[in-house]
Amino acid sequence: MNESSKPMYERIFEALRVDIVEKKYEPGDRVPSEKELGDEYNVSRITSKKALELLASEGYIVRQPGRGSFVSDQPAPQAKQVSQATGTPAQKTRKEDGRLLIGLVITDFADSYGTGLIYGMEEASRQHNSYLVLRRTFGIPALEEEAIKGLLELGVDGLIVFPAQGEYFNAEILKLVINHFPFVLVDRHLKGISASSIATDNVGAAKDGTNHLFELGHKSIAFLSPPPVDTTAIEERIEGFIQAHAEKGIVVDREVWMENITSSLPKHNSEENKQKDIQRIIEHLNKHPQVTALFATEFNISQIAYQAVKQMGKSVPEDYSIVCFDCPETNGKYPFTHLSQNQHEMGRSAFENVLRLRSGQSVPSKILLDASLVISDSTGPVKP
Repeated sequence: MNESSKPMYERIFEALRVDIVEKKYEPGDRVPSEKELGDEYNVSRITSKKALELLASEGYIVRQPGRGSFVSDQPAPQAKQVSQATGTPAQKTRKEDGRLLIGLVITDFADSYGTGLIYGMEEASRQHNSYLVLRRTFGIPALEEEAIKGLLELGVDGLIVFPAQGEYFNAEILKLVINHFPFVLVDRHLKGISASSIATDNVGAAKDGTNHLFELGHKSIAFLSPPPVDTTAIEERIEGFIQAHAEKGIVVDREVWMENITSSLPKHNSEENKQKDIQRIIEHLNKHPQVTALFATEFNISQIAYQAVKQMGKSVPEDYSIVCFDCPETNGKYPFTHLSQNQHEMGRSAFENVLRLRSGQSVPSKILLDASLVISDSTGPVKP
């Protein structure tokens, strides 16, 4: 690996190591602090801290809380004094035999969405003699920040990040960009962030699902989603839904939309919230009797919509047709007509693109994969 492609913490580590070996800093001398190194190299304190921790683990310095870091009185073990030190002994062992450790930060996963992603990543890791380390955030930005920090401290060689829902993106993601750390975003991209992403063509997929309902004679379609709040995947599905209406010359009636379904979000996924959402859907459909079809942006939303229809004494698809994204197979069949994302390919590509970035290769800034329309028994023609 050439010097410019090394992570900054490794470059800082190597510079200080050379200074210690060449006696610029004598035993007992204080070395620059995390803040001083951060200012000198224009990096975050997380990066400079990692460099100092690496020096300590190699035996070059001793860290004293509240005082600083000092050159060890005992010379570092000869076995560790290698001119190309690039990490902890475990990291060096991995790199010597070609193995890498890639971290995955994901909100959550289930049969409907996420498991296929992980399968694709794990298979790619095996093919490349590497390993995948996973941390869930449950859609909570603070846990996402903690996960990224923890994986970096663990010494991962790259990251795959499924960002928490919402307009907030944590400072740790921005630091990854600034420090040119190899990472890829999955399922969505973050506005204003220059980072590679792999996601579904949500616009095209939503158009396909909406057009299927149009072909069955449905014109008043309730769009059901969690609050978009600057979440690109949901925004793109809204865009596709609207485009399909425009191309068919059908007026979009936003009065029949529901963009306040929260029980599908990881941090709100409780039975109590599901029951509240079911009641909201029932009230909404009673208020808008012209609605004949429901377009759910997520599988979990389609499930509660189905329960709402049943509690109303109505039937699917006789009274309401339902379309959603990512429906898992149950007892050999799919309960809902759905848009199936290519999760396996998304996961595989994400892993391989991190490896490409790690080796200094360029990758596309944004990759979109097609979804497939899978027709099942939840959709049917409008009643005459």
